Amino acid sequence: MALQLTRYARLQRQLGQQLRPAFLGPWKRRSIGVLALLIGFFLGSNFTTYYLQKIGQRPLVVLVLVLLVELMIRLRTKVAADPWPMSWLALDNLRIGVVYAVVLEAYKLGS
Repeated sequence: MALQLTRYARLQRQLGQQLRPAFLGPWKRRSIGVLALLIGFFLGSNFTTYYLQKIGQRPLVVLVLVLLVELMIRLRTKVAADPWPMSWLALDNLRIGVVYAVVLEAYKLGS
């Protein structure tokens, strides 16, 4: 039975096409992506707590992290290659991990 081409079916197909490269491809590329994501989470959660204790200024630490993340986003838009270079893949996943860690810390602290 053929599916009707509804807006929801098109959305599912587009999401599938965007997520497909994350699950297909060489193991080296996928493992570097996952490792960079986990290292980014580790660094984000440790830097926020360490510098919070050291400096005592949580807004300053988060502001610096946000500025670094925005700088990485601006630099990433300059690279327009079909297969992303490994270094940009690692930097992008590192950024995602850091952002996730900062948001999780904010939820844990209730702010």
